[in-house]
Amino acid sequence: MNDIARRVKRSFLEKFGGEPVLISSPGRVNLIGEHTDYNEGFVLPGATDRAIILALAPREDDSCRFYACDFNQDFSTSLDHLKKSDLHWPDYLQGVLKVFLETGYRIRGLDVAFGGNVPIGGGMSSSAAIEGGLAFALNYLFNLGLDRLILARLARQAENDFVGVKCGIMDMFANLYGQPEKVMKIDCRSLEYEFFPFEQEDIRIVISDSRVRRELASSEYNLRRQQCEAGVSLLKHYYPEIKSLRDVSLSRLVAHQTEFVPVVFKRCVYVIKENQRVEQACQDLLQQDLVSFGQRMYESHSGLRDEYEVSCPELDLLVESASRVPGVYGSRLMGAGFGGCTISLVRAPAVKLFEERVSADYRQATGKDPAIHVVRIEAGTRVI
Repeated sequence: MNDIARRVKRSFLEKFGGEPVLISSPGRVNLIGEHTDYNEGFVLPGATDRAIILALAPREDDSCRFYACDFNQDFSTSLDHLKKSDLHWPDYLQGVLKVFLETGYRIRGLDVAFGGNVPIGGGMSSSAAIEGGLAFALNYLFNLGLDRLILARLARQAENDFVGVKCGIMDMFANLYGQPEKVMKIDCRSLEYEFFPFEQEDIRIVISDSRVRRELASSEYNLRRQQCEAGVSLLKHYYPEIKSLRDVSLSRLVAHQTEFVPVVFKRCVYVIKENQRVEQACQDLLQQDLVSFGQRMYESHSGLRDEYEVSCPELDLLVESASRVPGVYGSRLMGAGFGGCTISLVRAPAVKLFEERVSADYRQATGKDPAIHVVRIEAGTRVI
């Protein structure tokens, strides 16, 4: 048991007593394929060794008691009184409970303590780690017999309907299905998935947190989704078989460019190109061509910056700084954007130089130090 698990278990014993079940629920990285999931496209994520640890025990009544170890905050409610909280963090737990109840699953109240080392608001989806972890735990504690795909869908529904962020399923899927030293290409329409090798002997995934909190992310995320839907709606007049931007070729889009509001056209261009990059990146992994893979990461960032317009000066600075460090294959913003983090693929011997140079460049330009995390691809949500 690692230090975080021991700390969370100790907090549970102090707050609630009794013997809890411990669940490790990882954050995720997405190597490439950003903002494509809700467009029924392709993504290439993996689960990481950064995780939320939940200590849980079922109760005999409908009461629910939560303790957030990292915030030192308590919250209490009951299954028949699940409403959004001003604290915000309880909503990720309450949302999952509410979705399970509304779907008809028989659950009782429970005591939960949780904490971890997934950066909050840093683009590694700490929210999905909480939601996927609790969904997994409810299935385990109450013997519901649900498979991981159902759990991922329930966790996404909690984020969409209760928390209010209209995200796709990628974060929850990676959280629940992850495997060590493998990333997964997910078809976000059919939810078919395929694992691709990601050897970690000579390569490191480095997350650089800008420490810019993503205040705009939720509202702008939903706006981007609406813009993509507007593009699909226009094209359906000509091609009724189109269901999402996944079905649109770049040539078809360009053929109707004059009919688009310019900003909607740009959004659609990015999504179509990004889907192509994911497909190509998977072939790069099979061919062990990290140079080509890294170039696609840079192209992805340029698209996110110029076409999808979800970057910010701090993220651009981190990518530009990373690109100048010898031994860096590629870098791009990761997550919803407007702050959060970048992801970089770095040769293992170059990690120290990366940390020094990127930190120095960022400090000189912003007066702040980035938080830099070296992560590994590990297993998905599990009992520990």
